[in-house]
Amino acid sequence: MIAFARSLRHLWRLAWIAFVLARHDALFPLERMGVVPGLTLVARLLRKPGQGRPGQRLAAALQRLGPSFIKAGQTLSTRADLMGEEVAADLAGLRDRLPPFSGEIARATIAADLGQPVERLFAAFDEVPIAAASIAQVHFATTPEGHAVAVKVLRPGIEAAFARDLSLFAWLAGLAERTLPASRRLKPREVIATFAETVRLEMDLRFEAAAASELAENFADDPGFRVPAVDWLRTGRRVLTTERVIGIPISDRAALVAAGHDLEQVLANAAGAFFQQVFRDGFFHGDMHPGNCFVAADGAVVAVDFGIMGRLDLATREFLADMLMGFLDGDYRKVADVHFRAGYVPASQSRDIFMQACRSIGEPIFGRPLAQISLAGLLGQLFAITEQFHMEAQPQLLLLQKTMLVAEGVGRGLNPDINMWTLARPLIEEWMIEHRGPEARVRRSLEAAAETVRRMPALVDALEILAETARTGVRLHPDSLRARSGGRSTLALALALAALAVALFAALD
Repeated sequence: MIAFARSLRHLWRLAWIAFVLARHDALFPLERMGVVPGLTLVARLLRKPGQGRPGQRLAAALQRLGPSFIKAGQTLSTRADLMGEEVAADLAGLRDRLPPFSGEIARATIAADLGQPVERLFAAFDEVPIAAASIAQVHFATTPEGHAVAVKVLRPGIEAAFARDLSLFAWLAGLAERTLPASRRLKPREVIATFAETVRLEMDLRFEAAAASELAENFADDPGFRVPAVDWLRTGRRVLTTERVIGIPISDRAALVAAGHDLEQVLANAAGAFFQQVFRDGFFHGDMHPGNCFVAADGAVVAVDFGIMGRLDLATREFLADMLMGFLDGDYRKVADVHFRAGYVPASQSRDIFMQACRSIGEPIFGRPLAQISLAGLLGQLFAITEQFHMEAQPQLLLLQKTMLVAEGVGRGLNPDINMWTLARPLIEEWMIEHRGPEARVRRSLEAAAETVRRMPALVDALEILAETARTGVRLHPDSLRARSGGRSTLALALALAALAVALFAALD
């Protein structure tokens, strides 16, 4: 009965979503995707006249539907390839130009969260926010010590709004997996669970503060990239206070030129920082749209808003490096091999046919002038062929691909004649030598051998137990085993030396 009531509630919510989209004449994305054919007539019957361009209508509808849909619009604003330049530009207003809540509510939230009145926490507090987004808005303030800061405050009721939509998305994902077997490889429930976890972290600004602190530590010695310092004394679950960023938005090319910045160096700083985040640290900013990047007076790129961060383990980073280098070298056999070795493509699939599919992606891309090559586009096309080969979705790589697409858009805005990844080439080559070259293979083999040596006494114990049990059929008492352990050292040493020798020969082969 409870499940039936929940389904009715979700169906009613879906009907409301469709009505809002139709009312704003914003059903065109669904029509383009072929999700529900024949929607034009419905839109004509329900739409209000005189609502502006298609992107403006869609932005208004998503804003009416709430924070989860605003976030969807923010993602679509980075996909001019899907939505068109004009629609993507109109959706960009959903990033930080939403209607704000009152300064009075912001003050009350700060006081309740930090346990002190705003007047005691700040010598000055701007009532009008500098930016208002789907989850929070930002006010400028000054501390009693005279430090200029930015204060981020969560929207009232934001947790309940997201909880309602996340429940709907989870229900839809479960419905899709039960009724559409082809959707299971995309792991819709896992994707929604990942999104829900991301939202949960965004709802607690202490996690964002911790992410900013970690990213700042990673780049403490890098003059080309900075992260504003966190004011932990004025930070809580619903309030985040950081150093105020003084700089020019990275998307304002005219202002950067007027200020005398070397745009190629700015682009090199941005490309290098992004590469280091992904490959060196495995911890990257997952929301690098132009509104979150500024250029300081010394040319350093300064990032803000750390609510969405991505993590990649070393195995995934090595997969990415090998795969991208395979494409760059035109070695499509290598590209196929790394996919099968990582387990991303099932072993039951044809390696040769997958290699052929990779060639169909790589050859057209790398036949273009260097400035037009998009690694994000390459990843996007690679993910697009996954259905044919039953390759399971990798949520962490989807976030990376989205972030790379935004970064490339920023790069082209600064200089359309330069491929930002070529500026990071020295870092790429250095990382590849360190992690994928002969020295790296020797190091990993020695580490594996050392681990084998460390575990060798336990292995010898296990062998002795098995031999004794097989010979006598009687389980030995632990005291007896300890008494026997004194005679194992010679065998352990011999096995350890053998393991080390095998490891060295394998590494040097």
